[in-house]
Amino acid sequence: MSDLQNTDQPQRPGVVVTGASGRMGQMLIRLILDSDHLRLVGALDRAGHDWIGQDIGTAMGGAPAGVTVSDDAVTAIAQAQAVIDFTSPDATVAFAELTAQARAVHVIGTTGLEQRHLDALAAAARHAPIIRAGNMSLGVNLLVGLTRKVAAALGTDWDIEVVESHHRHKVDAPSGTALMLGEAAAQGRGAALDDLRVPVRDGITGARAPGSIGFSAIRGGDVVGEHDVIFAADGERIVLRHLATDRAIFARGAIRAAVWGQDKGPGQYDMMDVLGLQG
Repeated sequence: MSDLQNTDQPQRPGVVVTGASGRMGQMLIRLILDSDHLRLVGALDRAGHDWIGQDIGTAMGGAPAGVTVSDDAVTAIAQAQAVIDFTSPDATVAFAELTAQARAVHVIGTTGLEQRHLDALAAAARHAPIIRAGNMSLGVNLLVGLTRKVAAALGTDWDIEVVESHHRHKVDAPSGTALMLGEAAAQGRGAALDDLRVPVRDGITGARAPGSIGFSAIRGGDVVGEHDVIFAADGERIVLRHLATDRAIFARGAIRAAVWGQDKGPGQYDMMDVLGLQG
């Protein structure tokens, strides 16, 4: 970790990281402190956390970074050109309002968002760019594109199942990535996921509805993230798979998104835009 790295080259866009004490927060901060493209200007955490008032570098067990952990989101975000946010749905909406006021880029990796959260983010995106993805990795976003193309090529006699595995601490299911993949499969078939999605099966469920998309979630151990999209027909199956072994891939993708968004106007974007994979 670079000592006081955030004070060098002030022309670099300044970033605030929310949820600074979390696993993703700490990884993001380490990468930003070592970045040639961004500088850390704020580290936010919930009120009452032990790290509030401490230098973030020291709190993380390293050299001082020159940024104090704060619970004052208004002040921190007002000075930022980007906010990177892997927190909770309600917190993300609150941060979105402040980020929109600052006309800063809001990079969102938060999952478990409901329609009311998405509606609030859409409103904020009228004033500033929001880049949101259930997964920030290059590999997963390539998988999303492949899933859409395979679903478009195959008929409804091919059943689609999305199976995901994560660590025991993950609180939402299916994962944001699984939903991304399901949405891609539905788009490939020219439909909305809400019209095809099958909730978790239990008990006597009856035969599978043609064209439906099923989801299964596994929780255990320290699994970073594994996703399979299964296309199954009589006599054959196609399995598209992505395995994540290091959560740094998500942090690197979020940082790339924060840099990419600096010259973008208000609106909602995703990692397919950032990576140039749309279309």
